[in-house]
Amino acid sequence: MTKNSRFRPKEQGRDRPSSGPKHAQPWKAKGPRPGRDERPSDGTTWIYGVHAVLAALGNPKRKVLEVRATRNMLESHGEAAIDPAKVTLTDGESLSALLPPGAVHQGIAARVQPLEGVRLDQALPEADGIALILDQVTDPQNIGAIFRSAAAFGARAIIQQDRKAPPITGSLAKAAVGGIEVVPDVRVVNIAQTIAELSQDGWTTIGLSGDAEHDLHEVLDGSPVVLVMGAEGKGLRQLVGTRCDRLARIPIHPHMESLNVSAATAIALYAAHMAQLSRSNAVKTPTP
Repeated sequence: MTKNSRFRPKEQGRDRPSSGPKHAQPWKAKGPRPGRDERPSDGTTWIYGVHAVLAALGNPKRKVLEVRATRNMLESHGEAAIDPAKVTLTDGESLSALLPPGAVHQGIAARVQPLEGVRLDQALPEADGIALILDQVTDPQNIGAIFRSAAAFGARAIIQQDRKAPPITGSLAKAAVGGIEVVPDVRVVNIAQTIAELSQDGWTTIGLSGDAEHDLHEVLDGSPVVLVMGAEGKGLRQLVGTRCDRLARIPIHPHMESLNVSAATAIALYAAHMAQLSRSNAVKTPTP
């Protein structure tokens, strides 16, 4: 295999160390941790952007403490989207002062409690559909984009290693465009152990690797699948790759060496979704 044909997701932003405790009990429910730059002293988080806030308001599992918005924002989206009685009117400058520098808030922000943690067995009680594992993917913008794609293709959960995953911040929520309110964020202690357990539970675990012998479409058969995506620039860790049932690559033009991990994940999700849809349609169609 030539160098140009290899798939290795590359990080386009800087990696940032995660905050919070370095050790956690296996399978203990943990809420996503808010970031320091977007966390008031009471432990809540400001999320911002129209789609992120509307999704939070529409999520019965999310406790929204307050919403602040500009008059222009409310007028442009109408009372059907947001109840004006629940909103504190403000101006754009005052809203920007609440948020990290450079935050594009689109005239609205909400202060929210972190979502309650979801255990692996709660999110995936049986093998069905598609799930994602992120192996030390750390860039918040990439992870936000992955949540967006996961929601679009109906992924059951996104599984991350607790001590390596970044906190759920307002910027991540905005990049997810509401996806964090839809797809459960499962935090575990050991990724390799989690892959082994999911394989035993009936899932097919497929790791994306540029060194893989087969293309992704060759190994997808429509069965319940967990797609395992490697860290930006590094790819899958060796132990994680050996625990996967199969390894596969995304074929790309030889002029390009790699794909960004969020773009690669979107492609892999689409391929898995179409494989399962084709299998479902084949089962429904009677044999002549």
